[in-house]
Amino acid sequence: MKIFAIADLHLSGTPPAKPMSIFGAHWEGHWEKLKVNWREQVTDDDVVLIAGDTSWAMKLPDALVDLHAIASLPGRKIIIRGNHDYWWQTVSKLTKAAHGKLEFLNNSFAPAGEWAICGSRGWTCPEDPLFKTKDRPIFERELLRVEASLQAARVAGFTRIILMLHFPPFYDHQSHTGFAQLITKYKAEICIYGHLHSDSIKNAATGVINGAAYHLVSCDALEFQLKQLI
Repeated sequence: MKIFAIADLHLSGTPPAKPMSIFGAHWEGHWEKLKVNWREQVTDDDVVLIAGDTSWAMKLPDALVDLHAIASLPGRKIIIRGNHDYWWQTVSKLTKAAHGKLEFLNNSFAPAGEWAICGSRGWTCPEDPLFKTKDRPIFERELLRVEASLQAARVAGFTRIILMLHFPPFYDHQSHTGFAQLITKYKAEICIYGHLHSDSIKNAATGVINGAAYHLVSCDALEFQLKQLI
């Protein structure tokens, strides 16, 4: 079993209702590029982690064309919510809508061999200069969700943890944020995240920091290829 990761697919139907090429020529045909890479690398025995911003759809019925397209690809797919996933519902509703072919994380974890896949959306941190008062309750709620996921994995006996966030756990290696503290507390070995694009990519925290390996997996940062983690 191999474990791969990707984020920020930003799908919008077939043909796309919102072509991502409006954000730059490098996005032209990005889903087709990624699907080719996906089919070349992934088998049905593998796991693909999708770290949010999966579909531009506003409502779940409209997102289904994108979710079904993902479900048709090889591998076991585990998804968390991104800040643009307005179609997100309860896990039970999402699982039913996807006919059980996709897995959705919320306040929980998914076992994958010896690994526990934990995750939640996360949020911008107080250390971010753009952090506002209105962000505080969302940030604190996401801290609780992330800890609930990590704690559930530990209670179940897992010692190897991958944490999947949509928002970066911190910027510019300011690794004293609430999310970074949870990663250290629960000894997560790997943290993946997306959300960052274009010039923001240069501020991404990557590499091994305080014992955990950090990976930015937004698909444009990866040149529209999956990142193999394990």
